Amino acid sequence: MSFDFHINPQSNSLKYIQLVDAIANAISEGSLDQGDMLPSVNELVKNASLSRDTVFKAYSELKSRGIVESVPNRGYFVSKQLNRVLLFLDTFKAYKEVLYDGFRSNLPDNISVDLMFHHYNFRVFESIINDSIGKYSHYIIMNFDHPRMKKVISKIPPEKLLVVDWNIHAGENHSYVSQDFGASVYDSLLSVVNRIKKYNRFILLYPKDWTFHPKETITDFERFCVDNSIIYNVEYDIQSVNIKKGDLYLLVSDRTLTRLLDQSHDKKLRVGDDVGIISYNETPMKKYVNEGITALSTNFYEMGKMAAHYVLNPGEMKHVVPTELIERKSF
Repeated sequence: MSFDFHINPQSNSLKYIQLVDAIANAISEGSLDQGDMLPSVNELVKNASLSRDTVFKAYSELKSRGIVESVPNRGYFVSKQLNRVLLFLDTFKAYKEVLYDGFRSNLPDNISVDLMFHHYNFRVFESIINDSIGKYSHYIIMNFDHPRMKKVISKIPPEKLLVVDWNIHAGENHSYVSQDFGASVYDSLLSVVNRIKKYNRFILLYPKDWTFHPKETITDFERFCVDNSIIYNVEYDIQSVNIKKGDLYLLVSDRTLTRLLDQSHDKKLRVGDDVGIISYNETPMKKYVNEGITALSTNFYEMGKMAAHYVLNPGEMKHVVPTELIERKSF
């Protein structure tokens, strides 16, 4: 056993929480193993300048989590390894369910997964991260673009952190398994450039009021159209979009997909013949909706599977999951 504890007077956490987090962290790092005896109450009172009530409160909290057990007349022992993983995603959508399935299906049953969502709310993100420090063996996290993001995730030991989906605000020492939102868009569209040129216009629908989709996609979409002499437009006000025969639409939000399908139905325009649709992010239903919706997507199951591999195999991971165009009748 190797465990030494000292109060951090600069910390905003209560003393008993600091002790709880320190013990949980030591278990997850392997400094404390199953069956190891923890310092006695008297030892911590003497060596860490804690009150007896503080130590008892911390040990009671650890017992309630099932991490520590007490043996009468002997003391406190580590009852199990800390095999809890935080999977912290942005929002719950169909393709995130695919990612979760890939993650959970490739982990053994003895590893528990806490699934949480931040919905791009920085206060929620910061609060959950602060509350989770020391409670998990691994942190699988979807970042988003915020000036204080880097400072918050720096609180997580880098060897425990994996950034997934969007590799943003991660440091050089952080692992990631992500997709490419820029050059991959260009390359995927280039593979079908002759079919795209059959349409009158190529329109990217980017609903700025409700999407957090990386803006690299806009940059490479415009670059692709300019390089290939394609008439294009980027529409930000989705409410005013009026679908027209002969146009091809690239969508980054499934809410806009519903709107376009409704309009095409009302105007009696046949998707795939009269108008074209390419929808970002593959979901199981896009294979069947309207005889099949063409999707521009990374493989979210593979992303989840690789995140599970990171949990089971300690070490650095830096991987970009390819993006591809899945062609169906809508284009």
